[in-house]
Amino acid sequence: MTLPDKMKAMVLTGHGGLDRLEWREDMPVPHPAAGEVLIRVGASAVNNTDVNTRTGWYSKAVRGDTNSAAASGYDGASDADGAWSGALSFPRIQGADCCGEIVAVGDGVEETRIGERVLVRPMHRPEGGDEDALVTFGSERDGGFAEFTTVASEHALRIDSPLSDVELASFPCAFSTAEGMIQRAHLGAERVLITGASGGVGSAAVQLAKRRGAQVTAVTSLAKADELRALGADAILARDDALPESAFDVVLDLVGGPRWPALLEALAVRGRYVTSGAIAGPIVELDLRTLYLKDLTLIGSTRQAPEVFTDLVGYIERGEIRPVLAETYKLRAAQEAFLEKSHMGKIGIEVAG
Repeated sequence: MTLPDKMKAMVLTGHGGLDRLEWREDMPVPHPAAGEVLIRVGASAVNNTDVNTRTGWYSKAVRGDTNSAAASGYDGASDADGAWSGALSFPRIQGADCCGEIVAVGDGVEETRIGERVLVRPMHRPEGGDEDALVTFGSERDGGFAEFTTVASEHALRIDSPLSDVELASFPCAFSTAEGMIQRAHLGAERVLITGASGGVGSAAVQLAKRRGAQVTAVTSLAKADELRALGADAILARDDALPESAFDVVLDLVGGPRWPALLEALAVRGRYVTSGAIAGPIVELDLRTLYLKDLTLIGSTRQAPEVFTDLVGYIERGEIRPVLAETYKLRAAQEAFLEKSHMGKIGIEVAG
């Protein structure tokens, strides 16, 4: 197969507003290094982390919710530590989600992998690096907002599924985040409360919790209640509803913000709280008496064991979970649509063609 020298890509030139995204049609096609594969990207999707990385929301200098500067950024205040692992190098091709086909391999990778349809593990340790180090596809290395991308061979997992590329691309980041939270909590057939349930991670968590036999209560806008019930939610609470006290064994929280103390009050004795997001704001108030008198466990969930994504691919192949795609856009228009926040599930991106 003859590969082109140049490709189209959406390139992030620095932290900031939508103006820092630059459409390029002359980016060099990357070459796979030893142990890597080159993937022709069929589809990607947009996640909160793509927007938060662009704006630099992960910086300790930022205290507001994720929407506060989603269109404009923070005017340089977060440049020093605006990514998951600190400072980000630019230019950067974002895109934590990727479904595509392996079209070339680097030294040490079997050529039989060429032609495989794959999903890319979005979060992993660097090759030979510290086990606590973190590499996120589309953040610490170039991702799926381009026609071609590279990744270590072990992080391109073969998938056998009748779903389309854009449907498959809706899984990696959101579902692995949700599954990572669920595995960290050791969730079983218990009572679980899921905040931000209409978003990509939240709607994934509804399906994945139900798959484990949990009794699922979803917090969302009432306009999206029927869709969440169809995914498996047993009960719906509106975002402003009072939370019942001591009613849940596990809280999977993606929201944070001013209502955070009520989430701990909603946990039963020896309950587990897990967070992997704070869209309503990262700074919260904790009453330590609630924590210790109820024997609660607080869990942060970012790093994932390799089996989280391997398990996820298995669930997809066996049809145990399904994609939740709101709309599909071409690469150039997807982030603007995502910021409107009127969708349920994921915004898909068609890259191929």
